[in-house]
Amino acid sequence: PRAGSRAPLRSFMSDLKYVRGFASELSSEALPGSLPKSQNNPKRCPYDLFAEQLSGTSFTTPRVHNQRIWFYRIMPSAKHGKYKRVANEYIVGDFTNLVATPERFRWKPLPLPDAKESVDFVQGLRTMGGAGSAAGKAGFAVHCYSCNSSMGKRVMCNSDGDFLIVPQLGSLMIKTECGHIHISPGEIAVIQRGFKFSVHLPTKGDRRGYICEVFDGHFVLPDLGPIGANGLANPRDFLHPTAKYENDTKTKHLLIHKFCGGMFEAELPGSPFDVVAWHGNYIPYKYNLKDFVAVNSVTVDHMDPSIFTVLTCQTNSPGVASCDFVIFPPRMAVQKNTFRPPYYHRNCMTEFMGNIKGQYDAKPDGFKPGGASLHSCMAGHGPDADTFEKCSKEKDDPVQMPEDSLAFMFESTYIMRLTDWALNKAPLDEDYIKCWDGLESKFDPNKP
Repeated sequence: PRAGSRAPLRSFMSDLKYVRGFASELSSEALPGSLPKSQNNPKRCPYDLFAEQLSGTSFTTPRVHNQRIWFYRIMPSAKHGKYKRVANEYIVGDFTNLVATPERFRWKPLPLPDAKESVDFVQGLRTMGGAGSAAGKAGFAVHCYSCNSSMGKRVMCNSDGDFLIVPQLGSLMIKTECGHIHISPGEIAVIQRGFKFSVHLPTKGDRRGYICEVFDGHFVLPDLGPIGANGLANPRDFLHPTAKYENDTKTKHLLIHKFCGGMFEAELPGSPFDVVAWHGNYIPYKYNLKDFVAVNSVTVDHMDPSIFTVLTCQTNSPGVASCDFVIFPPRMAVQKNTFRPPYYHRNCMTEFMGNIKGQYDAKPDGFKPGGASLHSCMAGHGPDADTFEKCSKEKDDPVQMPEDSLAFMFESTYIMRLTDWALNKAPLDEDYIKCWDGLESKFDPNKP
């Protein structure tokens, strides 16, 4: 089906409100008194609404980790047509039999839609790689998106995992069952497993960005350890939408359901964005990366990039992540007698990087905004030859890292296997590994 209109969405923008917190028990109502008092599912809900629970964890998950939300909505989600599997060329949910290679990869800026075509968010999704499987509820996937059109009456629901959406070009308005979220480059949004949502473009133009999808668990804030009680991403800076409903039970919508990597469609009799009130702790959210409180060495040495972790989704092994979302934000570099760009490294983890804007300090010329790179488990990587030569000789003066630069990393303990699209259709930088060709030995056993 053709994607929706690209008309400006000023009505979405005019009254956006958010509630603050992270993993908090929150509530919101669009009509006064629409939340039941002292119980979840009374015989008759206020305004004759239907009560419906969405469970983000099992019923018996310990309370400290349990996540769920109660909706009070005009029609329950059970009312929709029969599912029909549809063709799916680009979305992958099982990576077991895909290509695994230790090769180092870099992609040039990922392609934008053909200007002659109307492409919405779902139509513009491409899986680059991942590990494990959605069916096994263990692993992760990395997708990119590019689009130039709103979804209109098309609605997505993802049974496979949580989407962490990182815009690189252009802003998005995301309609969810809890309300509306607006994000621009420099912000992120997390849409958890099971929520229905629809992506719209507030203005005309191309959009592009990255997505990390986690199959096991949910994103949480990293522990701070000896940093103390404050710093990195502070809970109060996360924003959740407020209840906003559409009283439309007659206009047909198309549900696009991602299930075990497959795509299914079903007809909805009306708008699924009909939630008048909600309460719980399983709620989509956004975060502005400018709010991140970076820490760093003020004496010597380049610290490990884990100090820039915004969110993490842990495996069952403490400290070992299905995905860490790490950023490299503008900050001061003040270390003495230190090579300040990232050090040369071989990592037991997988490192997938994207560039939102500006220059990345380890490879200022080759790693372009909208591009990506992959360094797999134990694959050697680090600054290119020119950067090493320059930064080995620079003065120790305090330096403000460029305010207009922002890169990120999806880091995972899992081995990322690549899709055919990433290997053969996306714009690979075939000369990437030549960036290290200029490195030469300076070793002299007579000069300690």
